[in-house]
Amino acid sequence: MAYLFTSESVSEGHPDKVADQISDSILDAIFAEDPNARVACETFVTKGLVIVGGEITTTAYVDFDKIARDTIRKIGYTDPLLRFDADSCGVLNAVHSQSLDIAQGVDVGGAGDQGMMFGYACDETPEYMPMPLMYSHRILRQLAEVRRMENSPMPYLRPDSKSQVTIEYDEDGTPKRVHTIVVSTQHEDNFASEAEMQERILADLKKHVFGRVIPAEMLDENVIYHVNPTGAFVIGGPYGDTGLTGRKIIVDTYGGMAPHGGGAFSGKDPSKVDRSAAYATRHLAKNVVAAGLARECTIQVAYAIGVREPVSLRVDTHGSGVMDDTRLSEILLREVDMTPSGIIERLQLRRPVYAQTAVYGHFGRDEGGFTWEKLDLVETLKQAIREVGAEALSKLEIPERCEY
Repeated sequence: MAYLFTSESVSEGHPDKVADQISDSILDAIFAEDPNARVACETFVTKGLVIVGGEITTTAYVDFDKIARDTIRKIGYTDPLLRFDADSCGVLNAVHSQSLDIAQGVDVGGAGDQGMMFGYACDETPEYMPMPLMYSHRILRQLAEVRRMENSPMPYLRPDSKSQVTIEYDEDGTPKRVHTIVVSTQHEDNFASEAEMQERILADLKKHVFGRVIPAEMLDENVIYHVNPTGAFVIGGPYGDTGLTGRKIIVDTYGGMAPHGGGAFSGKDPSKVDRSAAYATRHLAKNVVAAGLARECTIQVAYAIGVREPVSLRVDTHGSGVMDDTRLSEILLREVDMTPSGIIERLQLRRPVYAQTAVYGHFGRDEGGFTWEKLDLVETLKQAIREVGAEALSKLEIPERCEY
């Protein structure tokens, strides 16, 4: 039976993403000087105020005030008329060092906490990501690019925005068309009426955004558009709503297409398996799909605090795999080191690469630093399959778009 699936994204100016970007910018500043630091940084933003808290143990000097203001300025909150800007907001520091009870388990290479993490990949897009989420991210990245243009064709844009894309799937789960697009974007208060605002923004989005980021064959005359559906969106950002680190975990991951263990990513160093193991399971799932072992793959891993080896690892190929999921789980555990230290070393996670992850998703990205997106395990997995038998190998179909 055909069905609809919807995912959303939020822009760099969304209050929660302002908080995520400040937390990850602080992590990057620390890692630039002290790659072995322990960081769990939380940020809260509201009208006129930024509060940075959490557990940080480091030898680096951290200018929290400057990092927060530089991040806010880069996002685009520089105009006092926005009622939250980089130069006038207050910045409070409420950071303390990591608990010794936690540190004693991490010092010996164990996980920084208990919990379960999920990784996911599918063959819907070249990025091996769910299509509704990728289109939602692309819309907002293009919108931000248009906003920053000199002589922007959409000069009324402000930093805060959200997008939502609904894809219509056919009976076998293949994306068929875009069904609905929702965009809510903050704007200047210079329109004669809400109706004029909605009409102008929709026309500009069709001209400067949608057609640039969504393939023409996915858009038809029946697409439903909702632009600022509640009306005016002048008051936005941290003045309009509070923001908090880690409150957009579904935007950060797979748009609801896959489970989430619950732990947020931003502001955490990779000894926190909430982050590093989620990256590692995405790395595994993407390589499984890229190797042609499945069209869709979800991987769950779980850890106990202070313990090196995962307590479990489970693969689910949703009926699309070329071999038994339990056997594939065994192969992955045999071939890939899933201890926290092994993940950190393999993916080179003690580097200042995290600020770029804090907006437009942690997965499906090709910028430098996203080591968990590499297809460097494909040959290893193919060889492992060869070793378990010709029957599985005979079913192996390598997607044409994959390059090894």
